[in-house]
Amino acid sequence: MGRPGKRKRSKKTAAAARQTPSSLWGRLGPGLVTGAADDDPSGIATYSQVGAGFGYGILWTAIFTFPLMVGIQMISARIGCVTGHGLAANVRQHFPRSILYVIVFPLLIANIINIAADIGAMGAALHLLVGGNAHWFVLGFGALSLTLQVLIPFNKYAPILKLLTFALLAYVASLFVIEIPWREVARGTLIPHLSLEPDYIVAVVAVFGTTISPYLFFWQASQEVEEQRAAPGHKPLIQAPEQARKEFSRIKLDTCIGMAFSNFVAFCIMLTAVITLHENGTTDIQTAAQAAQALRPVAGDFAFMLFSLGIIGTGLLAVPVLAGSAAYGIAEAFRWRIGLGLPLAQARSFYGVVIVATMLGVLLNFTSIDPIKALFWSAVINGVVAVPVMAIMIVMARRKKVMGGFIIGRRSAALGWLATGVMTVMVIAMFATWGHT
Repeated sequence: MGRPGKRKRSKKTAAAARQTPSSLWGRLGPGLVTGAADDDPSGIATYSQVGAGFGYGILWTAIFTFPLMVGIQMISARIGCVTGHGLAANVRQHFPRSILYVIVFPLLIANIINIAADIGAMGAALHLLVGGNAHWFVLGFGALSLTLQVLIPFNKYAPILKLLTFALLAYVASLFVIEIPWREVARGTLIPHLSLEPDYIVAVVAVFGTTISPYLFFWQASQEVEEQRAAPGHKPLIQAPEQARKEFSRIKLDTCIGMAFSNFVAFCIMLTAVITLHENGTTDIQTAAQAAQALRPVAGDFAFMLFSLGIIGTGLLAVPVLAGSAAYGIAEAFRWRIGLGLPLAQARSFYGVVIVATMLGVLLNFTSIDPIKALFWSAVINGVVAVPVMAIMIVMARRKKVMGGFIIGRRSAALGWLATGVMTVMVIAMFATWGHT
């Protein structure tokens, strides 16, 4: 009599494993959150800066980077989904330790600097909206970000991150309150404006470095693993190949929509800066809060409010992603228990990295360190680290030893190598123009 019961339970488990959400919103997750987190406050500052500085001639970058983002993020997602481990764990298993450490420690440093810039921008934006002490707001946002990650269970935390992606719609809405010369926009978007001027090269490098960043690779791969562990009946595809078709379909949809959303928002931010700032003679923007403030006398209070609220909303999304991706990298490198799906008591070292990274980011706002220079060095580190990380990801994704029967095809590998090649050119250009701007 026991055997039929067992058979029923196994059928139930198999059915659960085959279930996928029917709604579009239900099928979106790691890709959407990763894409939205890319438009963090420091990214908003970069997009505003290049839009204000170079006008319509910089808009093409938002279109050009889209397929490159999709290609490389799809590879990171597939590695996580197939192996059931994040990027650092796979690098540790298949490459020398020296390579692993060269990747994860610079990632940690760059992420802490980015956290500092993002939390500082959130504090400055709230100060612009309501007045008060920006430093107190910095402390509050740091505490709120830690609460989201450390105290809220993953099954409740993941939907919060998805909802925070709506904050980026503020930058789409801001275009409805300004007059747009569509002919100029079309020309700047569809016909790349190329220049060998050092300032322009640095601007293009900044856009690419902001759009394609190592923390996004680590985060999406690890979130695929987290989603897998949280879903009953789901296993790494190398153990459950029957789930592959639906999972790859979901990953493709999720990643394409997430990266399209990310780049569309980046385009909207650049375009807003072009029309309201560049066209009115304001070409020097350093921070996201400064961009919001400069927007006010030109586009009005409503556009200013939308821009400022967008900084706060996307910061609340990006800071946990930055701290979390650093924690996944470090914890996997040292074989610590990992995962936002575990309570604090079961993954103390993992959460310790989250807490330390966030707290150091907060504390940097109380030092004499120039945040703009710090962010520049963060971009340098990200650019340098991105190239080997991307190359390693493609190599792993093409190895049967890592991916079993689910190695990526030649087309996916070619797109990945193209993205890697472009980033290599960007890094070379960054160093070639060093000191010439």
